[in-house]
Amino acid sequence: MSYETVLVWMLSLNREYAKIEYDTAYQLCKLCFPNDKYKYDFNNPDSFRMLMTQLLPVLMMRHRRVPRAKWKDHVTPAGKHWIEHIPSESSNRARPPSIGYQLTFHNSLCGMAVTQGTPAQVVNIGLGVKQLKVEPRGTSVPVYFESLSHKLTPLEIANVSNNPDEIVLKRLCMLIALKESYIKAIGQPMGFDYSRLEFDIPNRRATGDGNLLMGWEFRVFGAKLGVARGTILKQEEYECVCAYYRGTVETTFIFHQTPQELENWVQFINIDQLMAVASKLAA
Repeated sequence: MSYETVLVWMLSLNREYAKIEYDTAYQLCKLCFPNDKYKYDFNNPDSFRMLMTQLLPVLMMRHRRVPRAKWKDHVTPAGKHWIEHIPSESSNRARPPSIGYQLTFHNSLCGMAVTQGTPAQVVNIGLGVKQLKVEPRGTSVPVYFESLSHKLTPLEIANVSNNPDEIVLKRLCMLIALKESYIKAIGQPMGFDYSRLEFDIPNRRATGDGNLLMGWEFRVFGAKLGVARGTILKQEEYECVCAYYRGTVETTFIFHQTPQELENWVQFINIDQLMAVASKLAA
């Protein structure tokens, strides 16, 4: 991972979980993050989502061949996480760069955005994920759009409305994911007023409280999952955005259209793949 690189790990909860898998994830989180408090709540799917998402940085460091005893997780006052390598006393090597990450989950998709550099730089990263579906089930797209319009500006509403339902839903979810990615990157609570942000996607402009957002990079991509619910296999689609502050003189939007474009920086895994290495994660 180079100094400027951004990576994203996406974990698909592609099937229902077993109690032994919940217990494994719960015990691993308690072991790897002893300062955090975890409530045991097997029957709550959100609890399993949270535990599996929390294991993503542990999996990443294992992938980098760094033992759990050789890194420390730090949290800023704004709740942003970064990892510090613990050097060996006998080693004369320079300490590796810090690793910043931000975790999120939404329905069947758990995600982690990652970058490395100095602690002050790496915490400025966020990941927004929004499933392309109306809620509650059976709601029409226009009604769903109206229910979320308070999170949009008049310009955003104009850019989304008066289109076929599938385009309205896609653009709406993209805007929500964009705003979430930025809010999480700057460490604001989720009660933040989304309408203070404006993403003028046709003109590649972003503003906050009417001021241009400078120096940000927004990577926009989609994820398609096959998810087993009992004996039924369902297809789910998500709009995803990774936001990272690079400190450049402009803000850039990068739209990835194909799986091939994502291969270099987005890693997709599922429950089985994480559970296959679970016994090694705390080592």
